Amino acid sequence: MKGYNLWSYRPYKPLLWNTGDLYICRVVPYQNAIHFEWLNGGEKEYQVFYREREMDTFLFWEKTEKNESDITGLKDQTDYEFYVAAGDKKSRVRLARCGESVGTVVNYLHPDDEVYAFSGRYLCSPSFVRHPEGYLLSSMDLYAHAHPQNLTLIFRSDDDGETWHYVSELMPCFWGKLFIHKGELYMLSCSTEYGDLLIGKSVDGGKTFCAPVCLLRGANGKNGSVGVHKNPQNMLYHQGRLYGTLEWGSWANKEYYHAAMVMSCDENADLMQPENWHFSEPVKYDPAWPGTAKGETMGNIEGTLCVSPEGTLYNVMRYNIRNAEPKYGLVLAYKVNTQDPDAPLEYSHAIKMPCNNSKFTIKYDGISRKYYSIGTRIDCEERVGGRNLLSLLASDDMENWRVLCDLMDKRDEPMEKVGFQYVDFEFEGDDLIYLCRTAINNAHNFHDSNYQTFHRIKNFRELGK
Repeated sequence: MKGYNLWSYRPYKPLLWNTGDLYICRVVPYQNAIHFEWLNGGEKEYQVFYREREMDTFLFWEKTEKNESDITGLKDQTDYEFYVAAGDKKSRVRLARCGESVGTVVNYLHPDDEVYAFSGRYLCSPSFVRHPEGYLLSSMDLYAHAHPQNLTLIFRSDDDGETWHYVSELMPCFWGKLFIHKGELYMLSCSTEYGDLLIGKSVDGGKTFCAPVCLLRGANGKNGSVGVHKNPQNMLYHQGRLYGTLEWGSWANKEYYHAAMVMSCDENADLMQPENWHFSEPVKYDPAWPGTAKGETMGNIEGTLCVSPEGTLYNVMRYNIRNAEPKYGLVLAYKVNTQDPDAPLEYSHAIKMPCNNSKFTIKYDGISRKYYSIGTRIDCEERVGGRNLLSLLASDDMENWRVLCDLMDKRDEPMEKVGFQYVDFEFEGDDLIYLCRTAINNAHNFHDSNYQTFHRIKNFRELGK
C-alpha cells in the first residue's frame, strides 16, 4: 500500500472498513420509490436487489448497464434495504425510508445506515458554490455525537440544481465551506470538531483537491480541550482583504465558551500560504455588555460577516438565550478592526432578529440595496428550541428585520423530529438559491439531519413589496 498525498478520495476507504466491492455514492428516497447511484466498477451489467427492512429475502429488481437505478412501487413511510451486484462483486447493503421530501434532494442518509459510521451518521454543514465554469457544487459532512466527524462529501449539478451527482470525498474535513477566489475553487474547514483549520484547492472542479495546509492548529474538543469552531459561512471581500469567521473554544470545556474571531488575508496573496493569513485575538462573551440578555446564556457562535450602510465591517453572531430574558430574538454584532487584522473584535450592540438560536447568514444584495437572511425562525417562547420554521428575512439597514415569507413551515409536526437549518444561499439573477440541512421523515431528531435539500426562490426581490 502506497502513501497518498491528496485531500480527496473517490471514495475514502478506511483500512479494514467494509465499503463494499461496489460503492453506492448517492441515495434519494421518494414517496413510493428509491433512487440510488453507484460508481462504475468496470462491469458491463449490474443487478439490483431490495427488500422491506428485516424481511427474510432480498427481491431481484432489475438488470442494468447504467450506474443508477430507481426502485418503484414501494410503500410510503417504510424502510427498505437494497444493494447492487455484478458477478462476485457486491455493494454494502444500504438503507432508505420512503417519504415525500422538500425541494430537490442532493443526498440522503438513513440514521441507521452505518456506511459512514467511521465519521458520523447524519448529513450536516451544507455548503455550495457556483463554479466559474457554470455548474453548482455542494458539500456536506458526516456528523454524530462522540464520533470522529471528519468526512465530507461533494456533489455537482450541471442543470442549475435540478439533478445532482457524486464528485468526491475529503478526509479529514469537517464544518467546510466551498468558495471561489480569483476563479479557483477552495475548501476551508476543520480537520474534525475543534481540530486544525485547513484550506485546500481544486483545479478540476472538485474531483481532486491538493493536500490541505494547516492555517491554525486546533485540538480535539471531545475531551474538553479547546480548538477551532466554525461553520460554512460566507467569505467576504472588504477593502482589499478576504475575511472569514471562526471561534476558539469548545462545548465540552469547563468554562464552556466560544471566543469570537475573524481571519483575513490580502486578496492578492496566495491563500495556500499560512503566513499570509492573520487571526484576530479571541474575544469571550461578557454578560455585562449593554443590550445583552439577562440570565444564563451560552454566548455566541457561528458569526456572519456583513458591511453596514456606513461601511463598518461587523461579525453578527448567533446567540443562544433560551434560559435568559428575553428567551429569543437577539443577535450580537461585533465590530471588526480593518486597520489591524490581529486586533480583537469589539462588541458593538445587540440586534433584534428572530433567527438567533441557529446558524444564519446575512448577505447584501446590491440590486435591491437590502440585506437578506434565511434562518430558522422562533415565533414564541414555547418554540425556542424548534427548527421546523424556516423564513426569509430582509432589512434596509442591517438593524431592523422583517419576515418576507416562510419558506418551510412544519409547526404542525413535532419540533423534536423536524428541522430546517444551517442554510447556505446565493443570489442568482432574479432568484435566490439555497441548500438546507433537512430533518424529515423520521430523522433521528430535528438536529441530526437525514437530508440535504436544494431550493430556489424565484423573483425573491418581489416578496414583501
